[in-house]
Amino acid sequence: MPADHNCHVQLNIPPGARKIVLAGNPNTGKSVFFNYLTGMYVDVSNYPGTTLEVYSGRFGSDVVIDTPGVYGISSFNDEESIARDIILSADLVLNIVSAVHLERDLFLTQQIIDTGVPVIVALNMMDDARRAGIQVDVDRLSELLGVPVIPTVAVKKEGFDRVKRELWSARPGHATPGLEGELARLLDRVGTQGEALLLLEGDPVIAARHGCAPGTRREEIYRRRRERVNEIYREVVRETSLGDSFAAVLGRLMIKPSTGIPMLLLALWAMYKAIGVFIAGTVVGVTEGTIMQGIYEPAVRQFVGQFIPPSSAPGAILIGEFGLLTMTVTYLLGLLMPLVVGFYFFLSLFEDSGYLPRIATLVDRLLTSIGLNGRGVIPLILGFGCVTMATITTRLLSSDREKIIAIFLLGLTIPCSAQLGVIAGMLAGLGPQYVTLYVLVIFSVLVMAGTLLSTLLPGRSADLLIDLPPLRLPRLDNVLKKTGVKSYHFLKEAAPLFALGALIISTFQVAGILEHLQKLLAPLTAGWLNLPRETATAFIMGIVRRDFGAAGLTSLNLNPLQTVVALVTITLFVPCIASILVIFKERSKKEAALIWGSSCATAFLIGGLIAQLTRLFSPDGASFQLVPVMLVFAMLTLAVVGLCRLFRRFRPSADT
Repeated sequence: MPADHNCHVQLNIPPGARKIVLAGNPNTGKSVFFNYLTGMYVDVSNYPGTTLEVYSGRFGSDVVIDTPGVYGISSFNDEESIARDIILSADLVLNIVSAVHLERDLFLTQQIIDTGVPVIVALNMMDDARRAGIQVDVDRLSELLGVPVIPTVAVKKEGFDRVKRELWSARPGHATPGLEGELARLLDRVGTQGEALLLLEGDPVIAARHGCAPGTRREEIYRRRRERVNEIYREVVRETSLGDSFAAVLGRLMIKPSTGIPMLLLALWAMYKAIGVFIAGTVVGVTEGTIMQGIYEPAVRQFVGQFIPPSSAPGAILIGEFGLLTMTVTYLLGLLMPLVVGFYFFLSLFEDSGYLPRIATLVDRLLTSIGLNGRGVIPLILGFGCVTMATITTRLLSSDREKIIAIFLLGLTIPCSAQLGVIAGMLAGLGPQYVTLYVLVIFSVLVMAGTLLSTLLPGRSADLLIDLPPLRLPRLDNVLKKTGVKSYHFLKEAAPLFALGALIISTFQVAGILEHLQKLLAPLTAGWLNLPRETATAFIMGIVRRDFGAAGLTSLNLNPLQTVVALVTITLFVPCIASILVIFKERSKKEAALIWGSSCATAFLIGGLIAQLTRLFSPDGASFQLVPVMLVFAMLTLAVVGLCRLFRRFRPSADT
């Protein structure tokens, strides 16, 4: 299929197909409309970044194109440039507008109308508007805009049939007063009303495209458009006394530190109890112990053993301790898959309810101290699902400085969902004091690393600008669909890497290389970390996949202190091969190598520090002596933060 020559984003458009373009502000529900019209699933999220790429799908003989969520079409950023080029080449634009944020969203609507493209408006979130006490005169809104307006509720698919039925009733609307004559004079020069508008607004890309100087009328045109939108809003919207709904009050409480932090801790505690205790204990006990180890593995060993001796090299590789058909399948399906499904279920709940961007707002001040803003919480939280995926989403951050900090912290301190599940399962049986030690150490490393990077790297954190969607009860079908798709992608990505890891480890074992590596690393593992030499195997496995390495610790006979040391080290250890490759892709080779090497050094430094401190304060391993170790890490963190602040005060150029 030939690429569309009118669109500067490379899209494959069949000959003769009409282009139906979806446009709207972030979090208006565009992706739900896209799924409905095309039958294709696209990740529906309440946080910025998931629609940076452009998705297209078939609608009969025509094509539907989903653009990034934007507040305007210009050359201010990549998202707006992509949306601009696609909208200008559209046969019609389906503009999804939030009834709750109508005053904000109509600015984009009016700008699209000013381009002269046929438009139909889906006035979405009508249920949220009613709950917030907002009444919209839909007919009057349609009359003032000059285009069809259809009320919808995306989560319930209300109004969707009408949108599909009336899609081609889209028509050019009423342009902003005073622009018609100016646009008409430029049409002969640039060819289309849309490019004439953007030329007037001073878009440098459009001006360069036609070999002329950009206009200087942006501020004036924007002011006229804003006045026009304000006038429409005053005429069509009426607010009632129902505006303070429970959801609105709860949403405000979620972003206030005094109430939001306890709510966040409660949510994380519920997540830990569900994943770390119930799934890691009860569910995995059935899937791994009863089903995989009790039924599957004996059956596979018996079947394969009829053809290949278990003591032979092929037998060891297939059904041995690290066998492709035994340990790989058991770890993947019996141990990791239930934990991954549980994590993605909770993440989908946070996304679908609108809680995730409120977490970003809540932690903005904290993240600013480590060189990020609240938007940085998005890749950090996504990292608990998959560090590889989260590393890619650091593209939504404002500067290279923030991207470097986020990628380093992801690779160093954030365990992925599968690894976190194994860690939670191992910590759950140790007692609260060991859980506290683990969490304190990882948090301390995150704060120290972030503060040091924020101090040493030039620049400062950008201000947080993020959309807060209405707080709503998550739709179970949407949550289950997202959980299923993300879990499937995990399985699809993890299975070959697990198989590769098992093949490497079992080959090393058969060839005697594994024992040699264990001896080589003994000064680190047995001496500095005070762990069994066999722990080296878990670290080697962790390079293939972090969760693979963490799962390898479950078979070792470790006391509680050794378990914490091993888990801290494996958490801080280098990310898996897939993440390393993405880091090298996203950053320069020098930066990526530095991130990788620093993670290795930090992991063994911190793990060994815990081991040596526990030897010093608790020679017999008594749990009550963990308190001094925690105090040392707390004091060390405060010292690093204090010195960095002092350094910034006397070196202001570091933040400029």
